[in-house]
Amino acid sequence: MALAHAILATLVDAPCSGYDLAKRFDGSVGFFWSASHQQIYRELSKLEDQGWISSESIVQAGRPDKKLYRVTHLGEQQLKEWIAQPCEPTPIKDDLLVKIFAGHIASNQMILAELERHQKAHLKKLSTYKDLEQECFQNPQELPESAKFRYLTLLNGITYETHWLAWCDQVIQTIEKL
Repeated sequence: MALAHAILATLVDAPCSGYDLAKRFDGSVGFFWSASHQQIYRELSKLEDQGWISSESIVQAGRPDKKLYRVTHLGEQQLKEWIAQPCEPTPIKDDLLVKIFAGHIASNQMILAELERHQKAHLKKLSTYKDLEQECFQNPQELPESAKFRYLTLLNGITYETHWLAWCDQVIQTIEKL
């Protein structure tokens, strides 16, 4: 997936400034497609040059003008075409799994410390996802269609983190018995 599609997906429901887009991106699509704010701003220029988005300058008193970006008809068509294309599952590239694979050459304490560090990070992310679920998706069956689709991505994140934590617990128990 190109960053362009992630930006279009973030902008498709409502126009916003580059700053607001970057913030919105961090709290939604950014959970599964990472990009720096600098990359997002660069991509906005490219998308505007391609005619996939348009911008409107908003005059602000005492502050620089801001641009309000919105998806154009062409941009929406491009996003629909991209959605229609089949995609392959993303291959796993995980440093921790390589460390576990070769873990027999290191001390168990070293491996356990790394697992516990990752476990804390995944617990934090799961907590973030659960908070989002409580704040935004308490009654999923009553959500408008667009929100239901966003909720489905959140469910993937919750399931992923829950599964990862279960695996981590199993690995820690196995190594502690060695």
